[in-house]
Amino acid sequence: MSEHAFSGPERRAVYRAIAERRDMRRFVPDAVVSKDVLARLLEAAHTAPSVGLMQPWRFIRITDADLRRRIHDLVDQERLRTAEALGARGAEFLTLKVEGILECAELLVVALGDAREQHVFGRRTLPQMDLASASCAIQNLWLAARAEGLGMGWVSIFEPRELAALLDMPDGAEPVAVLCLGPVPEFPDRPQLEIDEWTSGRPLAEFVSENRWPSTVGTPS
Repeated sequence: MSEHAFSGPERRAVYRAIAERRDMRRFVPDAVVSKDVLARLLEAAHTAPSVGLMQPWRFIRITDADLRRRIHDLVDQERLRTAEALGARGAEFLTLKVEGILECAELLVVALGDAREQHVFGRRTLPQMDLASASCAIQNLWLAARAEGLGMGWVSIFEPRELAALLDMPDGAEPVAVLCLGPVPEFPDRPQLEIDEWTSGRPLAEFVSENRWPSTVGTPS
């Protein structure tokens, strides 16, 4: 084992947070997140890796109740559009709880900052690495929240241009996530979409190959 490894209990805590993280949609009503805890979570997000150290993430804390309702309205409008796009599964989709915007203790919007085109290091052939970097920040926040006993849900059902306009974002900035954060009644032992029988996760073996793209010959359809 490497001399730089964490202790056994520390390693188990890290892997536990990874295994027990869930995309939460149900929150304890009228709960709060302390300023100290919120500061720790945002600091955890801000220490995420980013290509070329560009730190593309921007965090907007939503504290205005009317603004929170308007964000919820945008999400609800897109929820209906998504149901229509799903065709035969649309009605089933509408029975799912897909967000906790009005119930969560804290609401955050994560966006990509403007003027990102000036960052070329690591992005000349893969410009989407700005989004990858912001996603790392979100995952850091998610895992830290679980360690603090808090749930978090990533809402992506919204029209980016409408949300950007609602939040007075400059040209070039782009919202990528609405994060619902706060105390939750429980952490389910499986992803909620499995519990709701919407879909099922697949085993790791289906996603790992060696040296080249895996052959699909003989794979059941």
